[in-house]
Amino acid sequence: MNWWAPRAAAASLVALCLLGSAASAQQPPTVRIRGTIEAVNGNTLSIKSRDGSDVKVNVTDNVAVTGIAKTQLSEIKEGSYIGVSAMPEPDGTQKALAVHIFPESQRGAAEGFRPWDLRPNSTMTNATVAQTVAGVDGQTILVKYKDGEKKVVVPPSTPIVAFVPGDKSEIKPGAKVIIFAATKKEDGTLETNRVGVGRDGIAPPM
Repeated sequence: MNWWAPRAAAASLVALCLLGSAASAQQPPTVRIRGTIEAVNGNTLSIKSRDGSDVKVNVTDNVAVTGIAKTQLSEIKEGSYIGVSAMPEPDGTQKALAVHIFPESQRGAAEGFRPWDLRPNSTMTNATVAQTVAGVDGQTILVKYKDGEKKVVVPPSTPIVAFVPGDKSEIKPGAKVIIFAATKKEDGTLETNRVGVGRDGIAPPM
């Protein structure tokens, strides 16, 4: 098989991740899948999804694999380009559920603020860090995107991850994965050419 280079794979996944599940009328519908791989049979993954259902997804021969690795809050600095899944607070701030750090090559990917499906009413903001200040409830981060800005409170227990180059050998039973956009075919089967895999046993938190 002609597998993509790890760096190209990471760039491909990150470029499409967090875009939301909406598709144009000309495009087939897509499904976001979070879960654990239970079996791999050729190019077919059997996944136990986070809601307990069993899902089968076919991966393409040139599937792009990206590792999702745990990192530290200290890696988020002014000028970093990040994604924040969060819950809106009554005062207008966003309380982070998870933060991921984009590689510099993907600055601007899916920039903006939108609904997300991590939890009911959750949101996703991809933006540049303008300011970060330590506080009693955690770090407060001001992020700015082309249409506005958001103030995000990051509690100490918030998962912080970074996208790193991955390899198809990481697609194996026991791996915790996120597939941002599996395409639903006319026959009802699901197919993807991009898979995000949690490193060191972590579940992708976004």
